[in-house]
Amino acid sequence: MWPQGHQAAGRQEWTAADPGAGSRQCEPAGTRPREGAAAGTGGGAGAGEGRGPPARPRAPGPGPALAAPRGHQLREEGRRAPRPAAAPSLSFPARKVARGGCGGAPGARAPRSPHPGWVGGAWALAATLVAAPVPAGLRLRPRPRPRGSGCGAARGPEPVRRVDCPESAAGAPREIAICPNNHEVHIYEKSGAKWVKVHELKEHNGQVTGIDWAPESNRIVTCGTDRNAYVWTLKGRTWKPTLVILRINRAARCVRWAPHENKFAVGSGSRVISICYFEQENDWWVCKHIKKPIRSTVLSLDWHPNNVLLAAGSCDFKCRIFSAYIKEVEERPAPTPWGSKMPFGELMFESSSSCGWVHGVCFSASGSRVAWVSHDSTMCLADADKKMAVATLASETLPLLALTFITENSLVAAGHDCFPVLFTYDSTTGTLSSGGRLDVPKQSSQRGLTARERFQNLDKKASSEGSMASGSGLDSLHKNSVSQISVLSGGKAECSQFCTTGMDGGMSIWDVKSLESALKDLKIK
Repeated sequence: MWPQGHQAAGRQEWTAADPGAGSRQCEPAGTRPREGAAAGTGGGAGAGEGRGPPARPRAPGPGPALAAPRGHQLREEGRRAPRPAAAPSLSFPARKVARGGCGGAPGARAPRSPHPGWVGGAWALAATLVAAPVPAGLRLRPRPRPRGSGCGAARGPEPVRRVDCPESAAGAPREIAICPNNHEVHIYEKSGAKWVKVHELKEHNGQVTGIDWAPESNRIVTCGTDRNAYVWTLKGRTWKPTLVILRINRAARCVRWAPHENKFAVGSGSRVISICYFEQENDWWVCKHIKKPIRSTVLSLDWHPNNVLLAAGSCDFKCRIFSAYIKEVEERPAPTPWGSKMPFGELMFESSSSCGWVHGVCFSASGSRVAWVSHDSTMCLADADKKMAVATLASETLPLLALTFITENSLVAAGHDCFPVLFTYDSTTGTLSSGGRLDVPKQSSQRGLTARERFQNLDKKASSEGSMASGSGLDSLHKNSVSQISVLSGGKAECSQFCTTGMDGGMSIWDVKSLESALKDLKIK
């Protein structure tokens, strides 16, 4: 409606037309034509009823006034009439699409020197498996992404970045928790031969970077780039989250439950390790920080069997062992070969032989030995029984990313070469040696390619040798880097099965006895 008192050049006051009309009109007050007026005075019978199409206003002067269309501006003494109010603008958030690095071929191998903090450049999954022995040779693979998604190119299965496989009392694999490269955690339950999604945990505001599932207390701890951690407890059929404020200003990178499951440790880019425990008096989770002498991002963590000592690998090329003793939740620890005085934050051991980021760290079953792998393709082992002597072995493989003890003297490690390798420690000489590759390719008879087949491969796969460009030409079980190795059954003292997960989106389960029988020269001590 035009402002009250607004007058045109003919000093005629304009008022709003009938609000029930099909199109809103403005006309001079007191000059509305009567019903049945002639067509020449108001534009016909339709105009006389106020429902006809609006007519353009004529110059002011004697004669009948006509209705002005909506938005028509009238000049009055050199000024413009106020413009109608604009409709409010609406904006809808664009749908977020998590994607990997653009331009890579499907199934292409991971870069040889990825930055440790690089998470968004590849499809990442954080997963936890509550499982016990399963049939050897089982291979679980997520469903591949549809063609044409992501950056416009067909992609392979999503990689598995994090898997923890503690033993369960049930004696069979039951559930698995994964993070599909976003702020959610999906829990799948095994139903026959399939995995069915039963829960979705949505509480983080940033990407989830670490998951650990405590098998005894049945609690899940998650951490992410939102600098928070959540402890999830199953109540009925619903997982209830409890916020744990870590007091860090950088993203959390990894999280591990302590063996007694009464506390957990979180490594982050803030150059600190947060030791979190539950305070009964205040009914919430609190944390203490281990700061010195960490000088870079913490990439990996592992607990000593005594529930007090904590090994950490970081980007400052160091592997360290700290005391994480919390007097509020545990008794005073007994002396260990690493030391007898263990106040909170005490540095018990620090390596000096690595020349690269420490990607993985692991204690032995007895806790007297700790091993770690670095980005310079070296495997190191420190023995507390030998005055913390460090044995170093430079492997011929690409950088290793994960390792675990399968006996007191044997380790399995894997990384960018896409297959697990056995390492053996000789306690008498204090040296490490490589036991060979565990994923031995099968011998198959291959005939030579004809000229026609070579041109067909060039046209279809852009490769003259077959499918090497897509990564499927690798002779290993995994088609991309192995990101984690976990003991599935038997423990670190006498492991009978372990699983490997890789960036190809697959998880493979290995039977130790089957490997020994298949590989004649393989001897696991």
